[in-house]
Amino acid sequence: MIRRGSLLLAAAAAATAAAGLAGCDLAPPRVTPFVDVPTAYKEAAPVSQSPEGAAWTLSSPQDAAPGGEWWRVFGDPELDRLEGQVASANQDLQAAIARYDGARAEARIAKADYYPNLDASGSATRNKASRDVVLHPPKDYYSNYAAGLDLQYEVDVWGRVRNQARAGRDRAQAAAGDLATVDLGLHAELAADYFILRSDDAQQAILDRTVGDYRKALELTQARHQAGYAAEPEVAAAEAQYKLAQTQDADIALQRAQLEHAIAILIGQPPAKFSLAAAPLTATPPAIGPDLPATLLERRPDVAAAERRVAAANADIGVARAAYYPAINLTALLGAATAGTGSILTAPASTWSVGPSSLLNVFDGGRRRGQNAQAKAAYNEAVATYRQTVLDAFGQVEDNLTALRRLEEEASTQHDGVAAAQRSTGHANRLFQGGLADYYSVVTAENVELSAELTEAQIRGRRMVAGVQLVRALGGGWDARKDKRFAAGS
Repeated sequence: MIRRGSLLLAAAAAATAAAGLAGCDLAPPRVTPFVDVPTAYKEAAPVSQSPEGAAWTLSSPQDAAPGGEWWRVFGDPELDRLEGQVASANQDLQAAIARYDGARAEARIAKADYYPNLDASGSATRNKASRDVVLHPPKDYYSNYAAGLDLQYEVDVWGRVRNQARAGRDRAQAAAGDLATVDLGLHAELAADYFILRSDDAQQAILDRTVGDYRKALELTQARHQAGYAAEPEVAAAEAQYKLAQTQDADIALQRAQLEHAIAILIGQPPAKFSLAAAPLTATPPAIGPDLPATLLERRPDVAAAERRVAAANADIGVARAAYYPAINLTALLGAATAGTGSILTAPASTWSVGPSSLLNVFDGGRRRGQNAQAKAAYNEAVATYRQTVLDAFGQVEDNLTALRRLEEEASTQHDGVAAAQRSTGHANRLFQGGLADYYSVVTAENVELSAELTEAQIRGRRMVAGVQLVRALGGGWDARKDKRFAAGS
């Protein structure tokens, strides 16, 4: 027993000494790839007061940045209710959660090599002896019983295990960013669909009213024709105007139905069991101020995920380089072997072995060189993807900043245009009723007014969607510094 204890002590000392050698790291220094970050957004210029009384202006950093439930800045209780159902019911989000869980499991697998691998074994065999083998004492049949513990431990001299674990952790963090990206995208898609649907409700209300007015105008024109006060072409014009308005009305109803179906799917419900009552859109975008461009790199989950993949690819280079150096393992075996079950626990039956081993490949036909080249190429791809993701992020913010600004200008001029069209229609009707103009001037004026009103409703919806997309481009309420899943990565 003393010799066995000395053996274990020696094995522990050898492991400690070997672990002291584990100081090399063959991965390149970890740095975030350089990107040209502007000091301010080009399109973040304040705009004038809108006709509805709400203005969009650039806020101070962090003051108006969207929070976790960022959709609440739009102040729509129905939207808030729908958004609350996405997290628990949307199947795309559930799939993203499963991918994240899988990445965390892979990270734990990669970390397992930090620890020794210990196997317990046992065997019991019955054997027939060959006549050419001399046994002591002589026998034709004999039994073997064995039991033992087998320890295997790789001494991480070249950093292979550490870099493998780092890569796993970084990929788990990237998966956390992917999950946040999916979550943000689904909530933004729901909000955009919702506001387009409400814009369709506004257009539907305009068209329903207009169809009713055109029907009355057609009936009046037909009565005038029967009395001899209107020509046949005027009846045809009134009928064409009425039918075309019906067509537009039906088309808007189709668009609204499809959006309602899309919203149902986003919240995990069958379209047949979901409906939204009509409520014309009257809201305008709230004040949404962007953070500084540099902050965007931490607020955008897709940017953070791309940066983590660069770090993982960097660690993979260290793993590939370690293959050029000998793998050093510490092995130990402690067990017993005997020909009888009754003596397996006695001292004479004990067996042991302990010692380091090393393996160095001297020829592999260029396999390791290819693996190193592959790791470097993957790193370069990850760097390029990261830089492109950053550029796309800046571009999306700029696009939606200018969209909000220009659409507010369009809303102002369109509002004036609708008022002018309404005055023109009233003037045309008065001239027609006084016998100073034909019915075609009334039809023309009414068509211009209808088109102007529909365009105004569309612009209102586009402004709300641009507000949603700006929040999405800014990363919503996500922040790499605050997401515990991203920070821990395991």
